[in-house]
Amino acid sequence: MNEDKAARYHRLRRRASVFGTLAGAALLLLLVVSGGSSFARDLASSVASNSYPLTVLLYVVLVFLGAEIVQLPLAYYLGVTLERRYGLSTQTLASWWGDHIKGLAIGLAFTALGALMVSGLIRWSPERWWMVAALVFAAVMIVLAQLAPVLLLPIFYDFKPLDRPALRDRLIALANRAGAEVLGVFEWRLGDRTRKANAALTGIGRTRRILVSDTLLAEHSDDEIEVILAHELAHHVHRDIWAGIALETGLMALAFFLADQALVWATGRSGIVGSRDPPGLPILVLAGGAVSLALMPMANALSRAHERRADRYALDLTRNAPAFMTAMKRLGAQNLAEERPSRLVEVLFYTHPPLNARIDAAARWDAARRT
Repeated sequence: MNEDKAARYHRLRRRASVFGTLAGAALLLLLVVSGGSSFARDLASSVASNSYPLTVLLYVVLVFLGAEIVQLPLAYYLGVTLERRYGLSTQTLASWWGDHIKGLAIGLAFTALGALMVSGLIRWSPERWWMVAALVFAAVMIVLAQLAPVLLLPIFYDFKPLDRPALRDRLIALANRAGAEVLGVFEWRLGDRTRKANAALTGIGRTRRILVSDTLLAEHSDDEIEVILAHELAHHVHRDIWAGIALETGLMALAFFLADQALVWATGRSGIVGSRDPPGLPILVLAGGAVSLALMPMANALSRAHERRADRYALDLTRNAPAFMTAMKRLGAQNLAEERPSRLVEVLFYTHPPLNARIDAAARWDAARRT
């Protein structure tokens, strides 16, 4: 196959991600139909002395760690093997394991709390729990969006105030022009993990801040960094975060509704004795995954539309198409972006327009401005 380096890299990542999704779904389905999920419930219940909340927690730990054992080789391949093979990783093995274990602990905590919440809602309102659950998860997403910059991101990354006064003042002025009041501008340390570059506007309200990676600062001009941030500011201006939360809430409501129907059907089968019985929890995950996969092309199309709009906003705000185009080319090379994916790959996997399409759109914008 005649592919360039970036195309091979992304093809391998997609292949591994698809395999991981299928393997995870197969594991959950096997647990339910084989009775393994009920066995895990019985084991947890015996240890918990029939305490329902503790049974749910222990059940989640057993299933979560079992899934982790199955998925760990793939996580290592994606996070270490592939990134090193293509010259993108700068992370030591000890650092990767540290991040992985921290992510595992956080994921387990959120999964356990979610399972307890859903089980409690089913007990409280067996007919309407799925609607309430979607609203509760929406509230959680809002809280996490606000607290992530101060609670979650520092668990994995180091941040410090940007020590380039001219660039800092320039980015704050840009944010003010966009109507986005920010707490400050921070250097985001990525260089000890990856050669990839990134910038972000994170947080909501009083936690909103500008993050610029050290890898971006090292390779890009101030003009390029400004236009990259202008793109991020566009998501604030157009309230794309809120649109995303609304979309996720709708998807979760649909997933929970389908899970409710599946739990009713599964009651009395494979050792599941009721909708709130822990062995039915994998059905919730499978329903959510099925909804996400079925609607992924639509969600990706909406995301690409938002990203195209953000690109146009960045051009309108900075009036600097040359900097935008050189930034895209430099980011593409630094992040090993796939310039021209097939249309099918774009529809199924891409949340952003392909690199060449973004550069072409900027060139057309610049040509139109000059006429």
